[in-house]
Amino acid sequence: MGLDIRHLRVLCVIAETGSVTRAAARMGLTQPAMSNQLHQIEDLVGGALFVRSRTGVRPTALGRRVIDRARIVLSEVDALFGDLRVPSDPAGAVRLGCVHLACVASVIERVSEALPGREISLSIEPSAVMLAESLAHGRLDVALLGMIEGFDVPLSPPIASRTLVPRYPIFIALSAGHALAGQEQVRLEDLAGESWISPPGADDGSLAALRTACRRAGFEPRVRHEAPSGAARSLIAGGHGVRLVDPTWPAQSGTVVRPLAGEPQVGRLVVAWRQDRFTGDEGRTLYGRFAAAYLDHVTDNPIFHRWWNDHPEVHPAM
Repeated sequence: MGLDIRHLRVLCVIAETGSVTRAAARMGLTQPAMSNQLHQIEDLVGGALFVRSRTGVRPTALGRRVIDRARIVLSEVDALFGDLRVPSDPAGAVRLGCVHLACVASVIERVSEALPGREISLSIEPSAVMLAESLAHGRLDVALLGMIEGFDVPLSPPIASRTLVPRYPIFIALSAGHALAGQEQVRLEDLAGESWISPPGADDGSLAALRTACRRAGFEPRVRHEAPSGAARSLIAGGHGVRLVDPTWPAQSGTVVRPLAGEPQVGRLVVAWRQDRFTGDEGRTLYGRFAAAYLDHVTDNPIFHRWWNDHPEVHPAM
């Protein structure tokens, strides 16, 4: 017996929920049945895919590789029947949504190239939950969503989706004058005494994920400040706090952006669109345009660029 689509969904749901019990509830299975399925999959793969702990489960190195590939396969399967839908207004304006990434300007340019003559508008929103709700209620037509590992944002028909980047590390932004600013990477445990700026999209699970990672590192983070993504720069530069950031962002004046040792925080990017607004071919074209926009900016942060080149398995499937 080999791996099938059901096995791939089991792995992805466990990774997204961070818990075998929560994954079982989502898939309508008992916890023992889900555990048995996981053991069968691990036997097929030939190694442990998750590490168990008191707080749940997290992928092993082998698990991350398998899950990355599983998400790509499932994205293709889920989009398989998109061509059967007829868009309601093929010539109308296109309403884009995007998380706060370095590539937002390129997103408009790249999508405009693919859909000439159509009016393009863009809404930037750090919350994947809000973007998903806007898609579901027809306020957006297509969006690029960022999700934190272990905190999936559900997407239901008529929304189709494809994983753009199955896994990328979250970096940390520090003042340029910080004692750790000169290090190539920062250990999370060395930030135990810091004041933290709440991560963007806290309702997506990013704040809960931060607290979970910090507890694993042996401390409770002091989250003292709330600020929109751009407004946090002056707080960081002034040494008033540190913040988790997207790795493509270049360091702003007075700040440095560094990877966290061991990648304790991991995200993924998903392109989602309404199938009543775009044909399957258009959905694939939009995916390619979002991919091109993201690739325009992987060189903005040299440290992330090196990581990117070392991990070709996470590159978008063009």
